[in-house]
Amino acid sequence: MKNKYTVGSLYAGVGGICLGFEKAGFNLKWANEFDKKACVTYRNNFKHNLIEGDVMELDTATLEQVDILTAGFPCQPFSLAGHRKGFDDRRGNHFFKILDFIDEIRPKVVFLENVKNLKSHDKGNTLKVIKSEIKKRNYTFDSSILNTKDFGNTPHNRERLFMIAFDKNFLNNKSFKFKFPEKEQLTKSIKDLIITEKVSDKFYYGEEKYMYNKLKEAVVDKNHIYQFRRQYVRENKSGLCPTLTANMGTGGHNVPIITTDFGFRKLTPRECFRLQGFPDDYKLPAISNSSLYKQAGNSVSMPVIQRLAEEIFKVIEKVEAKEKKKEKV
Repeated sequence: MKNKYTVGSLYAGVGGICLGFEKAGFNLKWANEFDKKACVTYRNNFKHNLIEGDVMELDTATLEQVDILTAGFPCQPFSLAGHRKGFDDRRGNHFFKILDFIDEIRPKVVFLENVKNLKSHDKGNTLKVIKSEIKKRNYTFDSSILNTKDFGNTPHNRERLFMIAFDKNFLNNKSFKFKFPEKEQLTKSIKDLIITEKVSDKFYYGEEKYMYNKLKEAVVDKNHIYQFRRQYVRENKSGLCPTLTANMGTGGHNVPIITTDFGFRKLTPRECFRLQGFPDDYKLPAISNSSLYKQAGNSVSMPVIQRLAEEIFKVIEKVEAKEKKKEKV
């Protein structure tokens, strides 16, 4: 029976991890998110309890027990784009707060997501600390860097580190190693995700824009995505979208650019969400485009989460089936 295993989600954002687990057959019980605008989007798409506020102020004892605890915790301390402060950064303490939740809830599975640079941060010591703290609590620990283009059938070059831990008391299997999904062939293209009809004029670059001539000269292939980099236009010839980032919402020309029958323009928020694997029935609320761009860039690629969640579901089912067999004997 699907939906019998429960999930609690920390740092839920707009629900990319939640939606992936829901589609894999899990039952979402609660989520927590700090960003007010992200909470608006989240509530537009989910009915379960969303606790809006700072995770640091959440009382772990008040939360409902769940089988799976997920956390796409803040990546700034571990990102090459940040200051490389790691655990010295106040935000790095979020990992230790997650440990409080693990100790209190004791979930069967812990699911963590972060930028790929976490693996190499501080010469690998940051990941060693995370692994050590998880294993100290009698959990397994397996991690892998997965790219959306290889594991989500979405033309988006986005690498993320996934860390998955199972309670050894639940597994009752000393040699267990989590099996990450196999790579799959990419069958979707940029053209499959682009809106073909004319969109609002505000997304197009007109002659009044100072970079108009540069864009007109360079942005010519409907199968490719482009980026404006101050004085030049960069073409992504791989047929993939470059990694979408949260700073798309900060204005300027950070949003990738495409050309269509109606001229060249920036991607719309809906297209950015599509490039993160969100279905079109995922509702985008009437908030500013800058907020939606930021949310899409901050999110996870939902189909990658779904595939990982499906593998987790199989493991739990297998363990529970074994236990039932033992009980009968």
